[in-house]
Amino acid sequence: MKTILCYGDSNTWGFDPKTGWRYPMDVRWPSVMRKELGAEYWVVEEGLCGRTTVWDDPIEGDRNGKKHLASNLESHCPLDLVTIMLGTNDLKTRFSLSAHDIARGAAVLVRMVQGAVYRAKDAPPKVLLIAPPVVAEKCNTYEAWLNSFDKSSKFGSYYAAVAKECGCGFLDAGQVVKSSQVDGVHLDAGEHAKLGLAVTNKVREMLGC
Repeated sequence: MKTILCYGDSNTWGFDPKTGWRYPMDVRWPSVMRKELGAEYWVVEEGLCGRTTVWDDPIEGDRNGKKHLASNLESHCPLDLVTIMLGTNDLKTRFSLSAHDIARGAAVLVRMVQGAVYRAKDAPPKVLLIAPPVVAEKCNTYEAWLNSFDKSSKFGSYYAAVAKECGCGFLDAGQVVKSSQVDGVHLDAGEHAKLGLAVTNKVREMLGC
């Protein structure tokens, strides 16, 4: 059985913008992928609401993706592939980050996975870097998310450059799904289905299945 770790934030966790709670398991995009791939694959959903790439959050606390990644890699090893979709929370005004710097934070995580070997005979997992969806334009008017639409619109190009630099797989979620008009940040149920299928296709391509 091949094991895939999906490392992300609330859009990997499955936050429902309409209810403020979590989608049922069969709706969330990692579970859609699990169903599509079949019984020979185990998909681990490691999403955390508010998770950043590499930044400490002074308000929400304990959301730094860099600090959590190593322990997750070890607890779920051996891993065949890790998907990383982080960067949306880095857009928050309090971090004052450019799209370029957010993508560089994602690069740190990719390198961590590529260097993760827990037994001498193990190869590091393959990495699929996913550029987060573009947030809705309405987010530009939110105090906590000023200019986030403009910044997230650049994710595709910056993340693609990181993937090329690191030699890992790449998927631009912004070309597949649209953020909900309810809150501008999260995905409606139908978008989870689209993303799950798109990631499935990339995983099959990368793992040769």
